[in-house]
Amino acid sequence: QVQLVESGGGLVQAGGSLKLSCAASGSIFSINTMGWYRQAPGKQRELVARITSGGSTNYADSVKGRFTISRDNAMYTVYLQMNSLKPEDTAVYYCRLIAGGYLYWGQGTQVTVSS
Repeated sequence: QVQLVESGGGLVQAGGSLKLSCAASGSIFSINTMGWYRQAPGKQRELVARITSGGSTNYADSVKGRFTISRDNAMYTVYLQMNSLKPEDTAVYYCRLIAGGYLYWGQGTQVTVSS
């Protein structure tokens, strides 16, 4: 059983920063991909950023240059540093882990950016 626990969401003014964390626990294969997705009201869930266990990353065009994903493999934790936040970044942010052919989601954390 794998569990993902997210933290770090909240309310911030436009231009501000937040850092999200997601800690994975349970039976986790060492080779895996972790990522962040978000879902705004009335919209589909979309990729924000993801990172492989080898450190390869990719980002949504809308967050390039503003967000940085990183991970601590020893702690099975992934981070998302979000800078220069915009109101359109407001969404529920979900952590996702792919390992051993299985897909796991966190419960989500709300990020609200006020203008």
